[in-house]
Amino acid sequence: MSDWPVGYGRRVLDEVGSTMEEAARIGPGLERPGWILARRQTRGRGRRGRAWTDPEGNFAATLVMRPEGGAAEVALRSFVAALALYDALALAVGRGSGLSLKWPNDVLLNGGKLAGILLESSGQGGRIGHLAIGIGVNLRNAPDRVEPGAVGPVSLVGETGVRVDPEEFLDLLAPAYAQWEARFRAQGFAPIRAAWLARAARLGEAIVARTAREEWRGVFETVDERGNLVLSTADGRRAIAAAEVFF
Repeated sequence: MSDWPVGYGRRVLDEVGSTMEEAARIGPGLERPGWILARRQTRGRGRRGRAWTDPEGNFAATLVMRPEGGAAEVALRSFVAALALYDALALAVGRGSGLSLKWPNDVLLNGGKLAGILLESSGQGGRIGHLAIGIGVNLRNAPDRVEPGAVGPVSLVGETGVRVDPEEFLDLLAPAYAQWEARFRAQGFAPIRAAWLARAARLGEAIVARTAREEWRGVFETVDERGNLVLSTADGRRAIAAAEVFF
């Protein structure tokens, strides 16, 4: 832990319902950003309320903080977290090849889903009280369930043979996040956006973006200055704020 970032707290819990629930509990009284790691989660969840399976040996953690700025700026930390995850995984494996970032919040390894990010915040009147960045990584086991049409899950061990303990992985992730967070605060979203795009999956290729009501097909052109997915479709250029991506 000699490289643990200054100013960040650390809590390691044997068991918890979910690290996001724990973040919501401690968020109102938070004095500094802090990581919450669970050795076992019993009620883990992903985007849109989906259950997130956490077999033993996988990574389940949440970073909780009190960020400055409005909701739109705060939401850009999903890209900050994705870059930190990419770097931590590259360090764990000893190489970055095979890793890529899938908009809006997944990390892929050899084309399969290795990790996911979930952001939740609280606040009133446009002001953010606290932000929770939940991160799950299939270090040892990939879940069996696969959403129809979605990218299939993979594990770090299964794809690389590398075994990393969750606490060891946190020691890689926390410094990586602190470095990207410092850059985001000092320089804004532009360098984060450029770095994310350099690692993006399927950039320049045909993909599908889908919500509960609509579906767009087009070429993944870029991510804009607000973090929107930009597609070149048959009906023109379209910026999409939130959707599930399929390919």
